[in-house]
Amino acid sequence: MKKTVALLLLIFLFAIGNGKNTPKTFLNLQKTPATIVVETNESLIKLTRKGNQWVEKDIVVSLNNIQNSLVVEIASPNFPVKNIYLKWKIAPSMDMLYLGDAWERAYGNLQWLPLDSTRIMPWYFLASNKTITHGYGVKTGPNAMCSWRVTPTEAILRADVRSGGIGVELGKRKLTVCTIVSREGKNGESAFNAAQSFCKVMCPNPRLPKQPVYGFNDWYCDYGKNNEENVRYYAAFVARLAPKGTNRPFMVIDDGWQVKGGGSGYGGPWDNSNEKFSSMERLAKDIKQMNVHPGIWVHLLTAQNDQPDSWSLRHYPAILDISKPEVRSYVVRIVKNLRSWGYELIKHDYSTNDISRSWGSSAGAADTATWAFADRSRTTAEIITDHYKSIREAGGDALVIGCNTIGHLAAGIFEISRIGDDTSGQEWERVKKMGVNCLAFRAPQHNTFFAVDADCVGQTKKDIIPWSLNSQWLQLVSQSGTPLFISFKKGSVTSEQEQVIATALLNGSKVQPLGEPLDWFETLQPKHWKLMGKKVDFNWEKAN
Repeated sequence: MKKTVALLLLIFLFAIGNGKNTPKTFLNLQKTPATIVVETNESLIKLTRKGNQWVEKDIVVSLNNIQNSLVVEIASPNFPVKNIYLKWKIAPSMDMLYLGDAWERAYGNLQWLPLDSTRIMPWYFLASNKTITHGYGVKTGPNAMCSWRVTPTEAILRADVRSGGIGVELGKRKLTVCTIVSREGKNGESAFNAAQSFCKVMCPNPRLPKQPVYGFNDWYCDYGKNNEENVRYYAAFVARLAPKGTNRPFMVIDDGWQVKGGGSGYGGPWDNSNEKFSSMERLAKDIKQMNVHPGIWVHLLTAQNDQPDSWSLRHYPAILDISKPEVRSYVVRIVKNLRSWGYELIKHDYSTNDISRSWGSSAGAADTATWAFADRSRTTAEIITDHYKSIREAGGDALVIGCNTIGHLAAGIFEISRIGDDTSGQEWERVKKMGVNCLAFRAPQHNTFFAVDADCVGQTKKDIIPWSLNSQWLQLVSQSGTPLFISFKKGSVTSEQEQVIATALLNGSKVQPLGEPLDWFETLQPKHWKLMGKKVDFNWEKAN
C-alpha cells in the first residue's frame, strides 16, 4: 500500500513538474492593455486608466469585454484623432513563427517568419510553432484601419481612425473603433485549420455565393482590346466546355467596353459603351441565350467630364470623393444600370488605389498624407465601408466581386473578393508569385470571409506560358474549391488542352474541399497540396 501511494505521489509530482516546463505560448490580448496612447493632429497623448476607461483631457477610450472579445470605443469631442495605440506587455515564445494578412490584395509576399519587431501585420496575425497555432486580430467590419506589431516585450495594436490623412473630427459622437478577438490553438490541429477557425471567429456572418462560381474573363486573353465578337466567342467557348447542369458558368467582360480609356483601367463613362460594343444590354441577353451568366467589370470612381469639380478629391481630381452623398448616389445609379442591363456579376476595381494611391502598402492614406475627405467626421474605414454597402445594395441580386478592395471591410458585404494582385496571360513568374502565394496563404478566408478569387488562368497566345506550367496552375485553382476563371485567347489551346480545361471547369462547378498547402511554412509558393482529399505535388519551376 505504501509503495502504491509513493508511486502515485511520484507520478503526481512529475506531472506538476512537466506542466511547469511546458511553455505557455498563447498570449491573452483580450485583457486590459498596459498602455493606451492617442495621437491627435498635434501630439501623442498617454491616457490614464480609470476602471474600464482610459482618460486624458476630454479624450476617453473605453474597453468592454463582451462575449469573448474586447470592444474598443473612443470619445474625443474637441481633439481630432489620428491613431489609437494599445500596448500589452508580453513574453512571446521565441520559437513561434508569425503570419500576417494584407491591407487589400496580397502581392506575392505572404509568409511565415520569425518575430520581427518592425513587421506590420494588417488586421490579424497567426503565431505557430508548427505544433500549435494561435490567432489574434480584430473582427471584420472595424471602423479603423487596424494593424499589429509584436516585439520581444510588447504586442501593439494600431487603430488608424484618420479621415484621409488628418484626424477624424468626432464631435459628440462616440466611435466604436474595433472588436479585438483571439483564438487559442488546439493540439493536433493543423496550422491551416487553425487559421480557418480563427477567420470564422473574426467574421461570424459572411455573405457567400449560393453555389460555386466559375467561368471566363476576357482580360488575360485580350488585355482591354476586347470587342463584342470576341465576347460572344468566349461565351460560346465556355458554354461548350462547361458541364451540363444547373450551375452554369459566367462570362465576365473586363476593361475595354467603356466609352473611353479601354485597357487603361480608367476612363468611362460607365453608362454607355464604345463603338466596339453596339449594345451592352443586348450583349448580356445574347450571353444568357447561350446559357451563360453575363458579368461586367467597372471602375466606379473615375471622375467624368460632365461631373462638378466639387465631386472630386481635392488632392486628386481624377478620382471622386466617396464621402460625398452625391457621389454615393452616382455610384448607386451606375451599379443599378449595370444590373438593369442584365449583368449578374459586377466586378468593381481600383477603389483602394484611388484612395491610397499605393499598391498594398496601405489601405487608406499614407502616414505622411495631409489630405482630407470632404466629410471629416467619419473615418476612412467608415467611408469605405459605406461605399461598399452602396455598391452591394445597388447590385440587387447580382454577385459582387471586389478587386483592389479591403478584405476586412468587404467581408460580409461582397460575395467574392480578389485576394491577390494580377496574375498574367504572358508571364509565368507573375502567375507563380501572385497566384500560388496568395491562394496558399489567404485560402483560410474562403467561405469564412467570402469566396476567395485567386485570379485567372490565361494566355494571350499559344504556349506563351508553357502549358506544362499553366496546366498545373489550372489544376490547383480548379481543385482548390475556390472560384475558377479562365482567360484563353481564341486559337491558343489545342483540342487536347480543351479536354483538360473542360475537366477543370467540371471541378470548378462543384463544391470541393478547400485546398490546403502542406509546405507553407517552408516556402512562399507551396508545391505540396491536399486537393480533393489527395496529396498533389507541383513543380512551379520547370517546364516539361
